[in-house]
Amino acid sequence: MAKQKVTNGEDPHRLNLAYQDMEELPENIIQHYSKTTFVLDLSFNKFSELRTLEGFDNIHTLILDNNEIKSHAKFPPMPCLHTLWVNRNNITNLTTFIETLAQHFPKLKFLSMMNNPAAPSYFNGGTFQQFQDYRQYVISQLPMLETLDDQPVTWDERQEAERIYKQMFTTKQRSKKKPSTKKSKSRRHSSGQESMEETSGAIDSLPDLPDLIGDT
Repeated sequence: MAKQKVTNGEDPHRLNLAYQDMEELPENIIQHYSKTTFVLDLSFNKFSELRTLEGFDNIHTLILDNNEIKSHAKFPPMPCLHTLWVNRNNITNLTTFIETLAQHFPKLKFLSMMNNPAAPSYFNGGTFQQFQDYRQYVISQLPMLETLDDQPVTWDERQEAERIYKQMFTTKQRSKKKPSTKKSKSRRHSSGQESMEETSGAIDSLPDLPDLIGDT
């Protein structure tokens, strides 16, 4: 592997590794910079997995624009991270990706994922309703989020997002609970029991939370 060009500029806590044709971080980079890096720019590379970031405990800003990030990308826990850019990648399943972010980046405040299939907007052919659904879902899952893409998260927007998805979650949970029925001691009530079981099946078949944008 060719020697990587590392750029710190005037900030010793900013590490710029953009345009390096990387698929993972070299071991020498990890050893030298993992403890002192606060801002890491890996844009315009070939990253699809980010497990090699384990040990970069102090990063608060991670730039991953123009890589090969997909919905099931693996990230290590990064407790300090508050800013993440993943613009122009190949994220197709919003639910899967946002669940990962919520789990690994509890302090995330600024997220930009424009020009991904899972982030519909006017610029990539999405309808206004798809754009609204996208924003509402992401906001409802990331409680500290202040800005999504290029727009701030308003108080009214958060209240509406949490109301919608709390209601959907409640409906989902109720649909999974089968009503208890007492067994009849007499065969003459068997037809009534069958009717109740059919009704229960209809409740259980209610759709789950929407699988927002894609299956992969």
